[in-house]
Amino acid sequence: MAIGRRPGAYVCGTDAAMDVIGGKWKVLILWELHVKPCRFGELRRSLPGVTEKVLAAQLRELEADGIVHREEYDEVPPRVEYSLTPRGESLNEALLPLGAWGRENLLGNAPVPH
Repeated sequence: MAIGRRPGAYVCGTDAAMDVIGGKWKVLILWELHVKPCRFGELRRSLPGVTEKVLAAQLRELEADGIVHREEYDEVPPRVEYSLTPRGESLNEALLPLGAWGRENLLGNAPVPH
């Protein structure tokens, strides 16, 4: 799936990747979904401070970029679950060195939660 928000406007691959993960909550959403697939309410509870509106918008953008998969189950009550696509998993892998840099240089090698 091609990223379509700024086609042709990227200067380099880092610019394109930052467009996908830009925003306060996207990297945290990716981290939570790396642990396990989650329902919307689970994600909201695990991200204190995010509003429903913002979380829904961020999930829609991640889904449009092929990073997150939204699975609707035909049940009563309805159930929707979010998980990472293979592209999302590879993005999380690419972010690991950035997280290590942050721990080492900004957090003093604080342990990783989860």
